Amino acid sequence: MTELSDKCLELRKIVLEMCIKAGTGHVTSCFSCVEIMVELFYHRMKPEDVFILSKGQASPLLYAILADKGIIPTEWLWEFAKPGAKLGVHLDHHIPGAVITAGSLGHGLGIAAGIAKARKIDNKPGTIYCLLGDGECYEGSIWESAIFIGNENLDNLMVIVDRNGLMVTGDANVGSLEEKFKAFNVPCFKIEYTTKGKGIPFMENKSLWHGVAPQEEDAERAIKCLN
Repeated sequence: MTELSDKCLELRKIVLEMCIKAGTGHVTSCFSCVEIMVELFYHRMKPEDVFILSKGQASPLLYAILADKGIIPTEWLWEFAKPGAKLGVHLDHHIPGAVITAGSLGHGLGIAAGIAKARKIDNKPGTIYCLLGDGECYEGSIWESAIFIGNENLDNLMVIVDRNGLMVTGDANVGSLEEKFKAFNVPCFKIEYTTKGKGIPFMENKSLWHGVAPQEEDAERAIKCLN
């Protein structure tokens, strides 16, 4: 657990540096799901498993993990969101390890369900992990996918929701996600109650920091919080 905790801190520092350098990026969206993704990538996932980042605004975190695992070059991180860079603010399926393009929310779960169904048909092993944001659960496509998942009994698909309670317009008032996913008979799901911007107190639980990278004095303050 200490090793995983250290990895969480390391990745937070990398993501923060990437976004400060770029002058953009969804720092708080990344920071709420660091523990979730570290648990998956460094402890739980097997080579035959697939990870779908439906909340594509957390792309800097996935980039940092892919670089740490040697899937993409580390130097790509420091050109994040620059003109002509390999890595953009939102996820692109051309990036090794990214699987899907995500920026417009609500599409990842449907793709994950399709992959899970194909694995069932082909009798192939592996779990499909799909990470959603709670604000993303306003999208009707999420619940259309949930109907399919329940009807097809896709128990090889794990739906994970980063329930940090906030989105760009304020509170993510989507009610009880546990009750909703149960109502749609989704076999495997987990609601993770998180803190948006976790690790930088002055950015925590502040919707106005959504999609904003700290600059100048705020950047210095943020860096100090992680050191």
